[in-house]
Amino acid sequence: MSLSHSDIARIASLAKLQLAPDESERMLGQINGFFDLVERMRAVDTTGIAPLAHPVAAIEDISLRLRDDVVSEANNREANQRSAPAVEAGLFLVPKVIE
Repeated sequence: MSLSHSDIARIASLAKLQLAPDESERMLGQINGFFDLVERMRAVDTTGIAPLAHPVAAIEDISLRLRDDVVSEANNREANQRSAPAVEAGLFLVPKVIE
């Protein structure tokens, strides 16, 4: 996949950015370089290779220091929602912003 100058202009417009011509050229090179890297990685045959839980596991035996998933704080929902303008069934109510 390769982007063109018009693609960069459209992305900049969507992001509300004003790019100078040299910035646009640099951005085009960087993004296309990223896409080239992704294509090269996709071309690598990974059939039969198990995914790694941690990148260091590829070079040495490690045990991950993962903590137990336990509740560490009390449920303070009511106290936290006391200052909210509108709450219903334990949920914050907000104005609709998308029609």
